[in-house]
Amino acid sequence: MTDLFEQVTGDQDVFKKIASKIPGFSGYIERQNRRAADKLLRETIANRFEELYRRISALQVDFVDQGELMYVDDLEKAALKVRTFIDKVRRASYGYSGFFDAVKINEEELAQVYAYDAAMLDLVDQVGRAIDNVEASMGSDGLQAAIRHLVGQTQECLTVFGRRDEVMSQGA
Repeated sequence: MTDLFEQVTGDQDVFKKIASKIPGFSGYIERQNRRAADKLLRETIANRFEELYRRISALQVDFVDQGELMYVDDLEKAALKVRTFIDKVRRASYGYSGFFDAVKINEEELAQVYAYDAAMLDLVDQVGRAIDNVEASMGSDGLQAAIRHLVGQTQECLTVFGRRDEVMSQGA
C-alpha cells in the first residue's frame, strides 16, 4: 500500500504541493491521496481477478470440448463467486471518506480496510494456485477435490470482502 500511496503523492500537481503547506490543509490532501491510492489498489485487485475469471471460463470451455460436462456446473460456482467479488470490489466505498460523504471512517478503521485489501491481493495468488491445481488435475481422480478447493478459495474472497464492508459500515 505504501508504494501506491507514494506513487499518488509523487504525482501531485504544483497546486496540491503549495496547498499542502497551508496549515490544516495538508491533512485533507493526505486523505485525498489515500483515497486515490485505495481506488488504484482496488482497480488492481479487480483487474487481477478478471484474469482469473477468464482462466476459469477457459477451463469450462476445455471441459465442454472434452465432453466432461459434469464439471462445468461446479466450475460455474467458482466463476460466479469471482464475478460477484469483482463487481463488489469495483463498487466498494473508498478506504477514506471525504468531508461530505455519508460514511466516515477513522484511522483505525482505515488500517483495517487496508489489511483486508492486502488480504485480497494475497487471495489473487491463492485462487491462481487453485486454478493451476484444477488444470493439473484434469483427467485424474483428484479433479473434483481440486474444483471444491477452488470454489472454497473463491468463497473466501467474498468472506474477506464482507469483513472489509463491515468495517466500512461501522463508520456510518
